[in-house]
Amino acid sequence: MEKEHEARHIQNPLCEMASLPLLVLLLLTVARGATGQDSENSEALPRGCGWGFVRPYTLLCDLDSIWGVAVESVAAGGVLTALLLALILLCRFHHISEAEKRSGVGPILLLLLGVLGLFGLSFAYLIEQDESLCLLRRALWGLLFAVCFSCLLVQGVRLRRIGLERRSPGGCALTGLALGLSAVQGIIAAEWLLLTVLREGRAACQYLPLDFSLACSYVLVLLLAALTAACLALCGKTHLWRCNAIWLLVTCLLSLLLWVAWVGFYLYGNAWFGRSPEWNDPALAIALVAQGWLLLIFHAIPESHICLRPPPQPTAPDYFDTSQNSTRLRETSFDEDIPLSHRQFVENQGYEYNDENTAGVRTAAGAGQQKSNTAPRPSAPFRSNVYQPTEMTMILNGGAVPSAPPTYTGRQLW
Repeated sequence: MEKEHEARHIQNPLCEMASLPLLVLLLLTVARGATGQDSENSEALPRGCGWGFVRPYTLLCDLDSIWGVAVESVAAGGVLTALLLALILLCRFHHISEAEKRSGVGPILLLLLGVLGLFGLSFAYLIEQDESLCLLRRALWGLLFAVCFSCLLVQGVRLRRIGLERRSPGGCALTGLALGLSAVQGIIAAEWLLLTVLREGRAACQYLPLDFSLACSYVLVLLLAALTAACLALCGKTHLWRCNAIWLLVTCLLSLLLWVAWVGFYLYGNAWFGRSPEWNDPALAIALVAQGWLLLIFHAIPESHICLRPPPQPTAPDYFDTSQNSTRLRETSFDEDIPLSHRQFVENQGYEYNDENTAGVRTAAGAGQQKSNTAPRPSAPFRSNVYQPTEMTMILNGGAVPSAPPTYTGRQLW
């Protein structure tokens, strides 16, 4: 038994030593096969794409098609900017005290959500087409643009209301109106997909550029309505919100020019250059990124800055500064808050002569005429009756110091 036990102990290390080379050989074989497979994949991948980027995602790293890398970089920067701006608005929302400014935060946040969707949808044009991806493109293209342009439209309505009635609708009402206007484009896109894909049985990626453009007609109507609202907002009575209306008008004009450019190039430019199927996706991706940055730079950032800017502190006028204009002092004085009878009482208290002091003045004046210049100086009652204007008199006279007290026809009784 002891010999058998020792033999087993000897066989176990021998078996382990014999299996170790087999394990190493197996690992080398697997590594060699993986290396050969990686080398084959690396030869098939385009320049700039390493391990992990395979088709259909090669446009994200293909240096031969540099437009894909450029669009990806610009869209990623736009996503970070929109997220940072939305975070600042949410954190500083409780510090906005004016109701007119608070009502504009909701549409701005909804606009930033639409801008994030535009930047995200641009990545869908950097991936090779398939049925599900084409459905996503056709469904979200018009809807995201409708969200953005609806926010511009409700901002124009808000500024017009402030200019006319000096008050703004609620932020929730404006946001709900923008969502309602955007839902119309969602219904149009859904009907278009149902008619072409389900009823007629067409492939989702097979559609004419003209059909794609006509499906976005409602979006163009929203943009024109936003442009009209911005023009009307400039005609308001208050000049305080004119800066907002100018930024909104510039945003609508640039967006309209961008839409004219990409629609014209998408319909006629590609065919004219002979690159109709190849340049369709780059044209649409560039239009998405350009529209997103345009909305950020010319509307979201200026509007957020105006909303977050603290209100100006009212400055009290200096009533004792005689260098100010007399008309301004009269306009800013608080004479209107004091009743007329009370103002006359205050003036009479400052100017009123009593009988004893008047008698002392007359006595001193008569004695001065009879005596020579070496006569003693008048007594204290004379000095106490020298006219000294009060602060209220200086305010009423616009800062000018009167040389004599006001004359009264008779003593007023109170």
